[in-house]
Amino acid sequence: MRKSDKRRSSSLLGNSAHVPLKVLSAAVALAVLATTGPATADDPGRGPAADQTQNTEPGYGDSEGHEPGLDPTPERAPTSEVSWLSFPGGVFAVDSLGHTVRYRACDGDTGRVADPNMRVAAGVASGVVVVGGTAYRYRVPLVGRSEGRLEVIPQHRPPTTLTGVVVTSPQPPTDPVAGARLFPLSGQLARVVADASLNPAGATVRDLSGRYGDQQIAVNGSLRPKAASVIKLWILVELLRRVDCGQVFLDDGVLVTPEDVVGGTGQLQFETFPQVVSLHRLAQYLIKYSDNVAANVLITYLGGFAPVNALIDSMNQRSTILARRMLDSAAAQRGEENYTSPDDVVSLLGAVWDGEILTPASRDLMIGFMREQTLNTKIPAALPTGVPVAHKTGDLPDASHDVGYYLIPGTETAVAFLTAGPMATGDETVRRMARTVYDFLVDPIDGAVEE
Repeated sequence: MRKSDKRRSSSLLGNSAHVPLKVLSAAVALAVLATTGPATADDPGRGPAADQTQNTEPGYGDSEGHEPGLDPTPERAPTSEVSWLSFPGGVFAVDSLGHTVRYRACDGDTGRVADPNMRVAAGVASGVVVVGGTAYRYRVPLVGRSEGRLEVIPQHRPPTTLTGVVVTSPQPPTDPVAGARLFPLSGQLARVVADASLNPAGATVRDLSGRYGDQQIAVNGSLRPKAASVIKLWILVELLRRVDCGQVFLDDGVLVTPEDVVGGTGQLQFETFPQVVSLHRLAQYLIKYSDNVAANVLITYLGGFAPVNALIDSMNQRSTILARRMLDSAAAQRGEENYTSPDDVVSLLGAVWDGEILTPASRDLMIGFMREQTLNTKIPAALPTGVPVAHKTGDLPDASHDVGYYLIPGTETAVAFLTAGPMATGDETVRRMARTVYDFLVDPIDGAVEE
């Protein structure tokens, strides 16, 4: 698995009290759980700006329209209106259009902060904001894969300088010539999407191996259906982020009561409560069985919707929101719904893979849970037996999704296949998209050139 090539400086990792599982077990025995911020159910937010890195024509960014191999380097790297700086234990998000920033790390969260004096020039946003007596002086390029810099200057304490990779959605390719070889896949996926007359569909694909220059392509990448259980990926990342910060431990226990039990997918609903369940088992079941009880318990444990939406906002994922618990039909009837998009899913998956939002240990644990997925009627069912994948499904009567990683050695790829409309036909559309990507990866056609 390839790790990001990035310089890291000092970390702001914190610690908190460790509550062992056996302590909580004893307690049970005695007692016989496109705006500048994240989109909301009522306000979907500003849609993502068009980005040249998703152009499916060879030679994007080249004003002369040269074919790949003749003039492969764009005149200037494409920029985004939003980017975030990844550093150990946190992120610093920048919205250059809205002139807002957000610092979110192990030692705290500023929330979205206006910086009316932000300077945007030559593809770089810079400025300084003061929150709670701490100054944040930043210089963050709006070009992905660049290096940014942040100085955290508390009162009465020495400043801390943080440097790291800048992340945009999508990240620009590392090699436009190699990336151009992935473009024909867009046309193939577009034909599958066009054939899905009953199901609006979208697909986003990002090369993670370097074989295609880390290129990302999409067809209807901004499609925003109900997220269904795909939203559980963000719940898991927020939990593992706290593990990385030393704020919680996976062998900590959480009291689960009969009131927490809901139906749908999962295994916990068949157990006897109250009982204490470890965070590790909740996290594993959340993905392995798409466990709805685990999801709702973890939402409560993390502090409700706000922390998960803060994670989403800090990564500038404007189409995604957690607005209701699993199986909360009353909330759904009130219009409170979870949403996401193929682009946002791949933004998350790419950041996890590259070690930009989680440590390598937590990343490997998350992907390991995804490899254990037991709901295998979509991506795995579409591929030959034995093809290694790590994935997460999502199902509702009017949505069918499957997202994750193709782990074919040397051709590792992040994928997100999302559909709206009837679930049965959506399942088939997802399988067709999944097979289309696999076939392309193992036997490129329609103009793709292999070395």
